[in-house]
Amino acid sequence: MMFDVIGQWLNEQRELFILNFIDESRWKLLLTGLGNTLLITLFATLIGIFLGIIVAAVRTTYDKNGEAMAFHKSIGYYVLKIANVLCKLYLTVMRGTPVVVQLLIAYFIIFASSDNGIMVAIFAFGVNSGAYVAEILRGGIMSIDNGQFEAGRSLGFNYLQTMIYIVIPQAIKTALPSLLNEFIALLKETSVAGYVGLVDITKAGAIIRGRTFSAFMPLIAVALVYLILVTLLTWAVSKIERRLRKSER
Repeated sequence: MMFDVIGQWLNEQRELFILNFIDESRWKLLLTGLGNTLLITLFATLIGIFLGIIVAAVRTTYDKNGEAMAFHKSIGYYVLKIANVLCKLYLTVMRGTPVVVQLLIAYFIIFASSDNGIMVAIFAFGVNSGAYVAEILRGGIMSIDNGQFEAGRSLGFNYLQTMIYIVIPQAIKTALPSLLNEFIALLKETSVAGYVGLVDITKAGAIIRGRTFSAFMPLIAVALVYLILVTLLTWAVSKIERRLRKSER
């Protein structure tokens, strides 16, 4: 009797699997969604790193040199001060509003005339990630001993060269675990891309669910895809952290 019940349940799950993924090649929706998710995450990460480095450099430069530059009242001081205010405003807005709202604003207002949803999503997620990367890097830069700046000057570097060649590489190494965790969070945040009609992994599961009226398998499949991706990234992060600890010995 028990085996009959188990066999019937297995047959039902087999039929649901065929309905959700095999019929009409619906598995291709998940494959397309996976590709779009990875594409958005990759390029948004690059934008986030670029913006984060610039904002972190401006903020730390003002924090370290703002008071000294204030005595001279040079043009450079006022430019740096304005840039610092703009960076603070950027950080406040990006970290103070939900990413899905930023995505909707980018899609329906800023790039309303564009029909390239993937590029809009890359822009929105990249700009959002840049704010968090900036604060992570700022903490890393502020943790670097001032002796490193003096070492740069002794080598004939100016402040900008010292930041580029000495300080920022060390700060990235220090903040690398936190940065990698931020990128894992970014991967999961892209699940809201479906709000602007993009077929990411989550949206693909929703499309399958809407066509088959079966919620269990599509949602479980989406959850498993994210779980596998995050598990692989987490494993990579742990490997990198171990290598960094070994290199410091």
